[in-house]
Amino acid sequence: MFIPTIDLRLMVESIPFLLSGLGYTLGISLAAFFFGNLLGIIMTVLGFVPWLPVKIFVRFYLSFLRGTPALVLLFLLYFGLPIQLNAVVAAIICFSLTSSAFIGEIYRGSIAGVDAGQWDAAYALGNRFFPTMRSIILPQAIRISIPALSNVAMDLLKGTSLAAMITVPDIFQKAKIIGGRTFDYLSMYILVALIYWLLCIGIGHIQHRLEKSFQKKYV
Repeated sequence: MFIPTIDLRLMVESIPFLLSGLGYTLGISLAAFFFGNLLGIIMTVLGFVPWLPVKIFVRFYLSFLRGTPALVLLFLLYFGLPIQLNAVVAAIICFSLTSSAFIGEIYRGSIAGVDAGQWDAAYALGNRFFPTMRSIILPQAIRISIPALSNVAMDLLKGTSLAAMITVPDIFQKAKIIGGRTFDYLSMYILVALIYWLLCIGIGHIQHRLEKSFQKKYV
């Protein structure tokens, strides 16, 4: 009977090779989180536009991207388009789009959590919708949304492992290479899981620092 074992020596020796793909993992994650936030804010603001075609578009955008598996969208962008996108570009576009739908809903809920009196006070001072949203409402909504946004950041970081399916040489792809060469996928996948876990711990630490910073600023 075959009993799988963990090769600790192989895991330690493989760390430098796996970490050589860390730049792709972090780069795609950061770029997708940035563009996802940008698109999410745009969708949130457009959701307040009292024009039916815009509202229908925003609802379709959020519903479609929240309901479409990231792997399907990734394959569509990389294999299904008439033009051949670079694998890294396809991954960034994919994860930016999918994260923007969830981030847009997070901001929508956070804006709803801002006291309605803030709107009334801004309008009473002569401010219009967009200046009020940009300078008064969004800063407060971002503070409210920090815990949820950190969850999106963690999901993005872990989700970038799907980019290995289109040959992006991230840490998961590196683990697959060593696993295929040594036939020890168990050790490699445990190692890569630990690396993702440590990275997510780092995101959690940033989240707590941001929460404390906003608490000191607004309390």
